[in-house]
Amino acid sequence: MQSNDVDLVDRLAMYLSGGLLLLGIVVTGLIETLDGAPRSPAATTNDAGEVIAQPTIDPNIRTALVVAALLVLLVYAIYRLAVPHVGSGTGSTTPETQPSD
Repeated sequence: MQSNDVDLVDRLAMYLSGGLLLLGIVVTGLIETLDGAPRSPAATTNDAGEVIAQPTIDPNIRTALVVAALLVLLVYAIYRLAVPHVGSGTGSTTPETQPSD
C-alpha cells in the first residue's frame, strides 16, 4: 500500500489506536511522574498493613487503555483481511490496456 492510499478506515484506526496508546502510556505516565506518586503500581503499605501511598491512576485503567488500542488494531487487521483494498486507479483504463482500432 502506498502512503497516499489511506482511506477513512485507515485514518480512524491509526488515530484511535495511536491516541489510546499515547493516553495509556505517555500521558498517564507523565501524570504519575509530575504528581510524585510512588513508582510501584501497587499500593505501598507499612508494617501494620495501612496503605501509606498509592498510585494516582489505577494500573487497571492504564492497562485497559493500552488493551483497547491493541483491540482497535486487531479489528482493523481483521477488517483489512476481510475487505480487499481497492485503489483509486484500478478501474480506469490506461493507453496500454485500451483496445486498438
